Amino acid sequence: MLNKTVFLSIIIFLAFTNNAMAFAEEQTEGQPVYIGQFFDVPVPLGNYYFAKSALMVFGNRWGIQPRTGEELEDIIWENLLLSFEAYRRNISVTQDEIDAEVSAALKAENIAFDWKKDTEAYTKWVKEKTNEPVEAFENQIRYLLEIDKLRRQIVDSIEPQVQDKEAYQAFLDEENSIDLELVLFEQEKYAQEFYARLKKEPKLWEEEKSKNPDGFKRPGFVTLIFLADIWKIPKDELYKMMKMNPGDIYAPVAIYQGYGVFKILAKKPADESGYAKVKYSYYDKVAMRKKYEGLNEWIRRFKQQANIKIYKKGG
Repeated sequence: MLNKTVFLSIIIFLAFTNNAMAFAEEQTEGQPVYIGQFFDVPVPLGNYYFAKSALMVFGNRWGIQPRTGEELEDIIWENLLLSFEAYRRNISVTQDEIDAEVSAALKAENIAFDWKKDTEAYTKWVKEKTNEPVEAFENQIRYLLEIDKLRRQIVDSIEPQVQDKEAYQAFLDEENSIDLELVLFEQEKYAQEFYARLKKEPKLWEEEKSKNPDGFKRPGFVTLIFLADIWKIPKDELYKMMKMNPGDIYAPVAIYQGYGVFKILAKKPADESGYAKVKYSYYDKVAMRKKYEGLNEWIRRFKQQANIKIYKKGG
């Protein structure tokens, strides 16, 4: 009889390999080497590398792409944990679903051959794109689709309430647009120093821009919700910017990966009279946003409950 540790390790392995991929990992006296654990279940090193490889090949399907090693590790461990939960819930993927994903991937690459009939060409394409055999490639697709199904299952289980003021605010967030240019600083003190100099020397912005054009960013003439979601600029700060005039400079604000000093280039206020025609579509948009916020909160709590412990960093 298998002891508990080995048995649970095998469960994790089966959860995202569907018993179809070779268990290739370091061995110590016939036993797998573990990289960490969650729910007191040891995670084999081979599973970690499998999850990492899938992320490198397909990217992050449910959020921003990792920009740092820390973000990469967090996504790998999150996916490992969600894969384990998908297995516990008996979530499965059919071969037809895998085939559809392969067809979509080939279509995105403008590949014309019939991959089911021309297996040699398909094998060559997979090797060139991923440096993997077809079996590993399709097992990664299965693993990712199982995670997708779990996420959708959680999203579908959330039934949020939406108030009219929330729908109206969502309308304003999408209909107000602004064109900004910004300088990004790693530390707030440098942003404050630059802002203080700008108040004394208004021409400094263009002078510094001519010296260091790569240091100045322009997201484009975009909606406030875009800037809030992608650039992580607080919405209350954006609405203050909407009250300013083109050419005005806005004080430093904490945004994604640093502090920004902003120059207002142009703006387009929302036509609030149009809300009545689209009111109910914004109820749906707010409900969907709340569903995904609920999903993120569920994942956050689930990761806490799992008590993830990492024995050593993966390579």
